[in-house]
Amino acid sequence: MLVIGNPLNFPVLRELSRGGARLSISEPAYSAIERGSKAVAEIVRRGQPAYGVNTGFGRLAQTHIPNDQLELLQTNLVLSHAVGVGAPLPAPVVRLTLALKIATLARGYSGVRRELVDALVRLYNADVLPRIPSKGSVGASGDLAPLAHLSAVLLGVGEVEHGGKVLSADEGLKLAGLTRIKLAAKEGLALLNGTQISTALALVNLFAIDNLYATALVAGALSVDAAEGSASPFDARIHELRGHPGQIAAATAYRELLAGSPINSSHRDCGKVQDPYSLRCQPQVMGACADQIEAARVVLLREANAVTDNPLVFTTEGSDTEVLSGGNFHAEPVAFAADNLALAVAEIGALSERRIALLIDATLSGLPPFLVKDGGVNSGFMIAHVTAAALASENKLLAHPASVDSLPTSANQEDHVSMATFAARKLGDLVENTAIILAIELLAAAQGVDLRAPHLTSEKLQRVMREIRARVPHYDIDRYLAPDIAAMADAVNSGVIAAHAPRPQ
Repeated sequence: MLVIGNPLNFPVLRELSRGGARLSISEPAYSAIERGSKAVAEIVRRGQPAYGVNTGFGRLAQTHIPNDQLELLQTNLVLSHAVGVGAPLPAPVVRLTLALKIATLARGYSGVRRELVDALVRLYNADVLPRIPSKGSVGASGDLAPLAHLSAVLLGVGEVEHGGKVLSADEGLKLAGLTRIKLAAKEGLALLNGTQISTALALVNLFAIDNLYATALVAGALSVDAAEGSASPFDARIHELRGHPGQIAAATAYRELLAGSPINSSHRDCGKVQDPYSLRCQPQVMGACADQIEAARVVLLREANAVTDNPLVFTTEGSDTEVLSGGNFHAEPVAFAADNLALAVAEIGALSERRIALLIDATLSGLPPFLVKDGGVNSGFMIAHVTAAALASENKLLAHPASVDSLPTSANQEDHVSMATFAARKLGDLVENTAIILAIELLAAAQGVDLRAPHLTSEKLQRVMREIRARVPHYDIDRYLAPDIAAMADAVNSGVIAAHAPRPQ
């Protein structure tokens, strides 16, 4: 049982995205929720104007709404904002979105009732996942459209997914032991405002990027041996002089992976002075990626624990309640973090593609052209590299920052927006492309190591070779190669290869 009310950390966030865990709300969190909801109820009773409680929204904020229309106001808000388009968000993102929304409401600053939070908990615990279109948010004033689709389910509107089946919202509510909810003052706005979609997208893709980073360390080390590259550039003394923590950790990983390699010792006196940068500068490039990923991780964890709706209800013992309008829904921190992750994952793929190009080039690798004997009648890995090049090129466009763009919305009331949702969503395409590039490199590097027989790679990398060869046999003559790439990509995405990467101390 995961208790909402405690700070969220990365192990918990990963578990929340996978499902299987059950949520509960702590008693202190319930107390905070009650304080906030009572404060909103008192504002309504007094009739004092407060944005989002008894006024219109955006440019209509000056319009006072009578008490007997407050439920209609919140319902209309949800329905009018449910304008998302595109394919539904994947289940891990929706699960994490639900959990993040529960966590922010449970802080007690949103002014919603306990019943509303409990309803979201029931949806999560029953794994009844609202079908949320992936497009339609500009990342300020929160992820309005996608969160409206999540919220509409509570009203019996829209669709859910459960156990791989698409059901009506009412059927989903029944599975979760719920009936249609009636929204109280401010509750629709509290549900719609916030960065939970952007943050969940960025976090789920961050988890995948962590896996790709570790996989790339393994693939890069295997390529060093396949190309008979030198281990000298990974000497700790070089990297200590520069001082970047990611670079130092990456160099340590390469040393550990290559330690005791017979291939490496077999060519120590070959006379070659330096390797191409894609081999030699791996610690510098991968280390910079690691530092970038770590910086994004700090921001996203902060955002996962943040209160990001508007307005916020502040209650203090013995003093009047204050309802303050601000802009915590503006997802600029998430946009920057996602854009920086895009740079990192694109570079991981770019460096991998260059190593594939090196391996198939006989003048650089010393291996048979295109990594196959009897070249000419066999094309070997020639076109597999073309696929990697196509994906690496696509990644360059996907890595363009979304956060530098902004289009004003809501009749210029919301005149600067973050585009964080797109920044985080396109990470999924970058992740998919880079996983395939790494899969092709692993196949090419394994082929190269095979061709170095009778010399073997290191013991650690021999285990990786066994993982690869358990899925894909050695390439003797041309064959239908697409299934090999697919099998290796599955291994990459499952974390099988990443598991062989040394863990940071």
